[in-house]
Amino acid sequence: MIVVTGATGTVGSKVVVGLRERGRSVRALVRAGSEGPAEWDEAVERVAADFADPASLDAALAGADTVYLLVAVHPEMAQHEKNVIDAAVRTGRRPRIVLHAAAGIEYRPEGVRFIGAHIAGLDHLKDSGLPWTVLGPNGFYQNFLGTAPTVRAGHLAVPGGDGAVSYVDARDVAAAAVEVLATEGHEGAVYTLTGPAALTHGELAAQLATVAGHPVAYTALTPEVALEGLLGMGWERWRAEGMVELYGLYAAGRASAVSSDVEKLTGRPPRTFAEFAAEHAEAFRA
Repeated sequence: MIVVTGATGTVGSKVVVGLRERGRSVRALVRAGSEGPAEWDEAVERVAADFADPASLDAALAGADTVYLLVAVHPEMAQHEKNVIDAAVRTGRRPRIVLHAAAGIEYRPEGVRFIGAHIAGLDHLKDSGLPWTVLGPNGFYQNFLGTAPTVRAGHLAVPGGDGAVSYVDARDVAAAAVEVLATEGHEGAVYTLTGPAALTHGELAAQLATVAGHPVAYTALTPEVALEGLLGMGWERWRAEGMVELYGLYAAGRASAVSSDVEKLTGRPPRTFAEFAAEHAEAFRA
């Protein structure tokens, strides 16, 4: 039995589908009252669980052989990861844990709370004695769909400076995760999942302009202006500050490494940003 946490999200929902396509037994953790995406087949076992409720996690992980550990961005996300790990230990079965973390986690960068939470989770996982694997994806192409309104108006404004980032398609992350979950031989491995190239946000704006059919100017926001903008959009302060921290990492060029791990795991090259942008051209056209 493979248990998938974060099963209704951008990556997790596709992991569930990919595992079922391989004929694997899947238990998907969902919120109470949720049936999950319509694309799931009836064989997916849906179990309501709460990362902050150890009893619900004990029930959800009972009988698990492998666990895909993916938690949402949250002020308690480090504790949420630890809670799942502790529940896995309590099963007594020593299930393999595949931790969905972030690119560069092995270098333990400081000053980015999202990555810091994953570092704490990984340390706890190693201390647990359970077999483990880490998937470290870079930022997702899909996040740019959130910029579509401003791109349609001719602007891409983020606090990314001049740093290049090897963004990756979430579908490639899910495909890599399915391969790791469905096969053996990955214990102790850290896979970094990136796209095929590192691009500056100016270069990304140019590629968006190609599909939008009009110029798109990149503006490198200061962290202060970016934070003010996110708060003005209704973001919670903790999450907004964390996003600005992450873009600081990008601006410093510390997310530019390109890895071959997607192709190594899936047998095909990762999608390019240009392919992604063309696929979603209608979202970016005025």
